[in-house]
Amino acid sequence: MSVRSRSPRAPSDAVRHPVFSRVYAKVSTATERDVGPYRAELLAGLSGRVIEIGAGNGLNFAHYPPEVSEVVAIEPERLLRGLALTAARRSRTPVDVVPGVAEALPVKSEAFDAAVLCLVLCSVRDTGRALREVHRVLRPDGVLRFFEHGVAPGRGMAAVQRGLDRTVWPFLFGGCHVARDPVASLTDRGFTVEAERAVTIPAKGPRLPTSYLVLGSARRPREAPGPGAGG
Repeated sequence: MSVRSRSPRAPSDAVRHPVFSRVYAKVSTATERDVGPYRAELLAGLSGRVIEIGAGNGLNFAHYPPEVSEVVAIEPERLLRGLALTAARRSRTPVDVVPGVAEALPVKSEAFDAAVLCLVLCSVRDTGRALREVHRVLRPDGVLRFFEHGVAPGRGMAAVQRGLDRTVWPFLFGGCHVARDPVASLTDRGFTVEAERAVTIPAKGPRLPTSYLVLGSARRPREAPGPGAGG
């Protein structure tokens, strides 16, 4: 059964960050020694059909367990999507790399056993709409894994993050906002957060606005009212 939608809602190049995408591809590969173990933890235990939203250059693909039968990887940025296609060809798990945006996923409703959000909610234009889409495409009781930027615990760094989010950071870094609260956003949109823990990268050394992340798991309830309409 196909999981694709024939809807033209999501143009193939709705997001273009050619300079940032090149920088991101290099930096993400260089830091994989630190980030890779968290990718493996993020994906451990998944099975069946999975949708990964904002797949970037495909660094997660090597970490999917053999119980995953198929990954549909959504990536809107052309250069990163090309790199993800290369990674998909090397993956032991079948991966279909698809153009599309998080706010209008080009797939059928309730078609997936699990969804993965990895360093993507920081950069979507409409977090509420994106999470409503995730809710739509997950089957009831489906699993959502997330690894996302979050607000720093200290007031000083949190204030720096918010200041950057209001000014230069999104412009320089592909729309990224480091002070969003992914756990609160998931709860507001009808997901049950089952586990979460704070992660700091790098674990030692100076802290950057991007150093603070949250790793966790949520679930779409079997029976629940539709997720909230807020943005």
